[in-house]
Amino acid sequence: MGFRELGMNELAARECLRQLVNTYSRACDRRDFALLRSLYHDDALEEHGDMFTGSADEYVVWVEGALANWSASAHYVTNMVFEIQGDYAEGETYKLNYHRTLDGRHEIITGSRSLDRFAKRNGEWRFLGRCVTLDWAHQREASTEAYESFAAASPHGKPGPEDLSYERLTLLGRFIA
Repeated sequence: MGFRELGMNELAARECLRQLVNTYSRACDRRDFALLRSLYHDDALEEHGDMFTGSADEYVVWVEGALANWSASAHYVTNMVFEIQGDYAEGETYKLNYHRTLDGRHEIITGSRSLDRFAKRNGEWRFLGRCVTLDWAHQREASTEAYESFAAASPHGKPGPEDLSYERLTLLGRFIA
């Protein structure tokens, strides 16, 4: 299988899809649920196996409750593959996901993939469907010493509008007041 050079429209569409996938991670990790909801079409379907399947509105409610169980999370996007046909696209997104328990004693790190469907409507690409598949998981004790000594002078990231990014990066899209 070879690859062809892409035209400007397809390059622009791919960049929109990359921004959409990356903004999803930011919305989850900063607990900006209004931003998260804005990434989905109204008729989108979100699937997380036996944990959750439902509409975008239902998903936002569910994920807000799920993330409330973690003191920190970080969703890193690694590889993305997209195929685009007009105003419809599909993509496979590889992710590394980090979650720290509320008491700070344990960390869960997973490798997963999102099997995404996208649609461009009214000039905007949004999720039409996401199906998450888990490839591996690891749980370990957290090192509180590492959080206090490693790069201790750096401000710690925080979920929500108290995160330093909301003060320093005023151009980034957000919906938290």
